[in-house]
Amino acid sequence: MTIVTEIVQDVYRISTYVPERNLQINQFLIKDDEPLLWHTGQNFLFQTVRDAVAKILDPAGIRWIGFSHFEVDECGSLNEWLALAQGAQGFCSSVGARVNMYDYALRPVKGMENGETFTTGTHRHRFQATPNLPHCWDAGLLFDETASTLFCSDLFHHNGAVIKEVVGRSDIG
Repeated sequence: MTIVTEIVQDVYRISTYVPERNLQINQFLIKDDEPLLWHTGQNFLFQTVRDAVAKILDPAGIRWIGFSHFEVDECGSLNEWLALAQGAQGFCSSVGARVNMYDYALRPVKGMENGETFTTGTHRHRFQATPNLPHCWDAGLLFDETASTLFCSDLFHHNGAVIKEVVGRSDIG
């Protein structure tokens, strides 16, 4: 089951509960002039996440695809997204780009330095390198300065079917 929730204006959480793994996997979508997808999910979730994104905007129009560290739940379907969204630029920590992405991604991924900022239109984002937090030496967090929203990956992870409408409007479509 996948639920899409607008958590603040133009910032969406895409949550899929995978019962076989007893996990909830989340991606975040920022609808802006240059749409941003934070985390891609595993390969087996690509179609599900793509369909959820399509409820909000054309998935081929994604411009930025970011992830906190190199694991399949964060960037497993990165190449599928890069193939679909031909104008998209992947991004992660500079360590992740050098160590993992140069050999993994279909095209070059931007390595973000600690504190580096960029805009997607009306949203301004700051990348914060956080080696080993929540884990992995290439870890980093993304802070949407405009929406005052921190995308923190596995920092608050727990098992189970925890999909709930916490705030905002769910089941967009």
